[in-house]
Order: sequence, then C-alpha cells, then structure tokens
Amino acid sequence: MCVHSGEAIVLSRGARWIAAAVTAVCLGLLQGAGPPNGGLSPAGPLPPGAAEAAVPDRVATWNICNPCGSGNDFGRATEIATYAPQVIALQEACVRDVERIRRYLEEVYGLDYRVAYGPVLRNWNRCGGLPWRPGGYGQAILSAAPMTDRVSVEYPDGGSEDRGYLAVTTLVDGRPVRVFNTHLAERRQGEVRAGQIEVLAAEVARHDRALVLGDFNAVPNSPELAPMWALAPDTDPGCRPSTTDADAAAAACTTTTDWDSKFDYVFLRGIPPGTHHIRPSPYSDHHLLYTDLNRGQAAPDK
Repeated sequence: MCVHSGEAIVLSRGARWIAAAVTAVCLGLLQGAGPPNGGLSPAGPLPPGAAEAAVPDRVATWNICNPCGSGNDFGRATEIATYAPQVIALQEACVRDVERIRRYLEEVYGLDYRVAYGPVLRNWNRCGGLPWRPGGYGQAILSAAPMTDRVSVEYPDGGSEDRGYLAVTTLVDGRPVRVFNTHLAERRQGEVRAGQIEVLAAEVARHDRALVLGDFNAVPNSPELAPMWALAPDTDPGCRPSTTDADAAAAACTTTTDWDSKFDYVFLRGIPPGTHHIRPSPYSDHHLLYTDLNRGQAAPDK
C-alpha cells in the first residue's frame, strides 16, 4: 500500500531500505518523480557504517545538478542519508526536487530535516511547473535543527545566469553559527565572481562564527577568492592558496569535481577545522564534501 507523503514510515534502520522502492514509486505517483527512461534506479540499503541519525558536528555541501532531473532524487537522498550531516548546503537545486529528497529522507531513512530556500531563478526547463509558473531554482539548506534569520540575496551581476547566496542561523554541535550557501558565476567569469565575493565577504565578515559553503566555480589560487581566504580557511587542511607556485597549491587540494578541479569549499570562520571527506557520486558531477568539525585533523580521503 502506498503511504501518503505526509506520513512517516516507522521502521528500524535495517528494514527501511526494503520499503525504499515502494516508497519511491508511491512518491513518484503522487508527485511525478519517477526515474526517467534510462535513468538510475532507486538505490538499495545504506552501506555498513552509515550514520544512524544526523551527526551533530557534521556539515556538508553538494552541487546536485548534472545529471539533473527528479529521477535522481532518491539516489541523492540516499547519499545524504549515508553521511547524515547536521547541515547540508545544496546548489543548483529545484524546490520540487528538494521537497522530494526531504520526503525520501524522512519516510525511508527516518531523517527529519528542516529546509530554507534561496532560489534566484524561476526555470521551467530545469525545474518543471507551468510555463507561466516555473519552479524555483538556486540554493537550499537542510538542517536537522531549526533555522532562523533567513536571508536570500541575489548578486548584482550573476554573469551568464542569476546567482546569489542564502544565509541562516542554526545549531551545529549544539552551538549557534551563521551558515552561508552560495553558487558563484561560471568558471570563465572570474571578474564577475570577484564582484560576487566582495558582496559575500562583506556579510561574512560581520560574524565571528560562520560556515561558508558552496560551489565557487574557482580553483584555490584564483585571485578572486582572496577575500574569502583572508576571512577563513577551507576545511581541507592541505589546501591553501599560493602566490609562488600555483601548480603546487592546486596539487595539495583534494579535487571535488569529475574534471579534477576543486570548486567546492567549506570555509570556517572562528571554527577549528576537523576531518575532511570527499565522496564522488553518480548523481552529480560534483562530489559530496563533508567535514566533522571537532574531531581533529586527518588526511583527506577520496
């Protein structure tokens, strides 16, 4: 029997995966979210060692589009459930897709996330809807704790596509922190990104404790990133900009994309770095990046 999307499935963690395919089909029927022809089928059980609940000191960032489309939402939810961060910042996110991901997380994996949206576009081609009422597209933040003081800002110049940042205040490891989620202009638009970072950095500088997450579309040595590096280090302990040897600086950073570049960051302002993890995924050409903030430094893995 199909369970209505507003009702939670109360099962043990080990048994929930059995209901995954049925839930995916039911949600697809209710919301039009079935996998597209030739798409990836719903994932199976979580691997051994997967988190049983949201990890209080774990934060993550993930650009979830490409391959785009709602047919990947169950797989995206499974990836998030495996690591169960307290906070995860999503870029290139359609509101409809995030809603499905949240339902899968709750109904299949028992993970209850709040959501804050920061859409900067209405995009019918990417996000569905009606031509005169297209879906919202941009950033989203999922948090296991309540969020307050939401701010969504569109950059004055987005480049080839409107871009912006989303900010909220929430709890990470039991302490309040300002969380920023951004997606900067495309990789060949360094001058545009420079202007965007000026806007973002000015706001980040107002906070003593902040997490700045997102897809910056720039390698660490890119000159436009200098204002961010001046405010906060990245969670990758080996990744720092270098004015003398750009190749060496790039080699020291764990890549976060399928094309072997580091574009995704977790900048930590007023927060000690912790362990750093990069997880490639078939559901995006960006890897899921997460960090455990209070567990000491360890070598990055991939």
